[in-house]
Amino acid sequence: MIQRLPSLPIKLVSLIAFLLVNTSSLIGQEKISLDDDWRFHFGNSSNPEKDFGYGNTLILHKSNVYETTIVNPKFIDSTWRKLNIPHDWVVELPFVKSETHEMDSHGYKPVGNTFPETSIGWYRKHFKVDKSKSDKRFEIQLDGIYRNATVWINGFYVGTNFSGYIGKSYDITNFMNFETENVIVIRVDATQNEGWFYEGAGIYRHVWLNCTNKLFIPEDGHYVHSSVKGKDATVTIETSVQNANLSASSAAVYSYITDRNGKVLGKTPEQKITLGGEKSTLIQQNLILKNARLWNLDDPYLYRVVSVIKSGNQILHQKKTKFGIKTVKFDSNEGFFLNGKHIKIKGTNNHQDHAGIGSALPDFMQYYRIKLLKKMGSNAYRTSHNPPTPELLEACDSLGMLVLDEQRLLNSSPEYTDQFQRLIKRDRNHASVFLWSIGNEEQNIQGNDFGKKIAQSLLHIQKELDPSRTSTYAADMGNDYKGVNEVIPIRGFNYREYAVADYHKAHPNQPLLGTEMGSTVTTRGIYEKDSIRAYVPDQDITAPWWASKAETWWKPAAENNYWLGGFVWTGFDYRGEPTPFKWPNINSHFGIMDVCGFPKNIYYYYQSWWTNEEVLHISPHWNWPNKIGQPIDVWVNSNADDVELFLNGTSLGKKEMPRNGHLQWEVKYETGTLQAIAHKNGKELMAKVETTKQAEQIVLSPDKEDVKADGKDGTVVNVSFLDIENKEVPDASNKIQFTISGDAKIIGVGNGDPSSHEPDKCEDGKWQRSAFNGKCQVIIQAGKTPGKIILEAKSEGLRSGYMWILAK
Repeated sequence: MIQRLPSLPIKLVSLIAFLLVNTSSLIGQEKISLDDDWRFHFGNSSNPEKDFGYGNTLILHKSNVYETTIVNPKFIDSTWRKLNIPHDWVVELPFVKSETHEMDSHGYKPVGNTFPETSIGWYRKHFKVDKSKSDKRFEIQLDGIYRNATVWINGFYVGTNFSGYIGKSYDITNFMNFETENVIVIRVDATQNEGWFYEGAGIYRHVWLNCTNKLFIPEDGHYVHSSVKGKDATVTIETSVQNANLSASSAAVYSYITDRNGKVLGKTPEQKITLGGEKSTLIQQNLILKNARLWNLDDPYLYRVVSVIKSGNQILHQKKTKFGIKTVKFDSNEGFFLNGKHIKIKGTNNHQDHAGIGSALPDFMQYYRIKLLKKMGSNAYRTSHNPPTPELLEACDSLGMLVLDEQRLLNSSPEYTDQFQRLIKRDRNHASVFLWSIGNEEQNIQGNDFGKKIAQSLLHIQKELDPSRTSTYAADMGNDYKGVNEVIPIRGFNYREYAVADYHKAHPNQPLLGTEMGSTVTTRGIYEKDSIRAYVPDQDITAPWWASKAETWWKPAAENNYWLGGFVWTGFDYRGEPTPFKWPNINSHFGIMDVCGFPKNIYYYYQSWWTNEEVLHISPHWNWPNKIGQPIDVWVNSNADDVELFLNGTSLGKKEMPRNGHLQWEVKYETGTLQAIAHKNGKELMAKVETTKQAEQIVLSPDKEDVKADGKDGTVVNVSFLDIENKEVPDASNKIQFTISGDAKIIGVGNGDPSSHEPDKCEDGKWQRSAFNGKCQVIIQAGKTPGKIILEAKSEGLRSGYMWILAK
């Protein structure tokens, strides 16, 4: 049932105490992190005796009959490994050479059916709940477990989530203990892959215990959307209310909107409801927001809506949701418009892993990565090819990055429609999400009636759950219409940029988007193909047969308004898919940045044409002692009007910069300084590369100087090197040892080398990593004690590097 209220103008409400928002918690709702203090042990997918009897022991034949099995709360797990989550056990494993496609596509890590001893993981968590809460409703929220996670609590089987990407929540009210501790047991089965890229394994996203009144708003029970007319916005708040009591309950429901500081901007009238036992209802309320501040890429402003259930003067439950107000328009001839302003979509595709930590990214890493992409000029992010972690969307909401949110598979079975419904209901309030993707490259069905009918089913679900948005599908098809393309609102092109113009002529009313473009393969700091070490040159010159170079796709996309824009494959390198090589190459070369986020040269091509910043970049570096007198291919990426190149003060010629292009010179190498002088709108720009001496000094550069002492926050520390003249050394390869003091820990190291087999995880006190072409990286996570965190980096023959940050 849906109950509706009329639109009402918002009035300022002053000093109404019960409406003020407590930013740490809300009355009637507790969201308790269960991330800390888990126990972990490997099982075994082929030997039940090594899998704690799983498969041989009866644990499902009766409810709560578990005897001495692993799901017994009294099972002794004190010898198990203690850890906090997020946790990805695969990143901790060694690299293993194999000839199978599944291994190279997943980064040569020993996980899957071939490796039974490292493909099953058991997790156990002990926690207590006060008896005073025995009348509450309890729910365990699992944001993401890879994969096939079977869950028990206190010996009761709760459920199994097939998906390794979209989370699931379970009502565990009837199984809770209030006199003794509660025990969650989760068996994670990663024997079967879902993707063809690194996926990790384990509880790699957050776990929450939600405690509410039994008359409550579910976790996905808010849907907030808006329409804009002039300077005003009508905000529609759809609130689902459920009654978990066995008898009828009565209450009143209202909602209010605040600004980001908690100031109440207005409130709906109270709507009385009566719900039978275990029944639910949907209440729709509207508020008119005067002079609405629109969410955009430069000012990603977020309002808050709070919906309240009350009985008499008692608040039973509250639900707070951040939301943004924006308008979007997809025009088949004129392109994409955000809040009425034409914007070319300058996007990147990305998988979810990062150097040193695999798929288990702390929240601060999501912000770090999005900031790097924005600095390059990117304004959109495709969650290839699966539902992202909620914290990624929160980062995009707050930093101003559009998101193309993608379903795992083009499939309309009950399992995958349920996954799609969970995805939409979870993510539809995020301001950053501007478009859904119903799937990616389903070659066997995308061009026939199977694909068409499945797409129609998914599109129907999307429109039912989120009529405020539309969908695309990432099709690796050219000028082809039959199948999914017949019904998809926005045609997605994976590569095949050569077919876009013809397709537009044939179907002029269908907007077009490059869902996957580019795919130049490069290795940071390498300038010759090396088939032994599996490196490719760090310039826009090499692409697989199915793809194209950066300039090949971006020029037509930039110059034609009927292109909405596109998403480059990929923003960051990622583990697995070591195109065009195999072993010893263990991660991709597709990234504009490497797995650490260090820019490759192609980064500066995109930054030149995706930003209004003054960009002038010369490559390669100028350390070539074995090439005296030999020609060097010099590239200049810039958005300047013209560029003149000088070698040791002698001009090598002045050239005009082609729009959306680059410049090249062939330069006979001699040591010294290679300098570029450019002009942009009458302003002179300068850049140079210089011959350096050997590294003398380690330099540590933290991403931020202060962190929260909450056990969650942290910082990225990038390592570089200076010579005796304080010039940065671009080809240093020294091995560095790291020591940390204070209440903090190192959680990962990396260097961006796609063929490095050094461990990303080290034993405490033994952290180390070699530099790759002058760079490596350390990721630090703070503890819970305020104070200084000091990192020292040592290497034989070099002056040590020191840095400190403050945990508050």
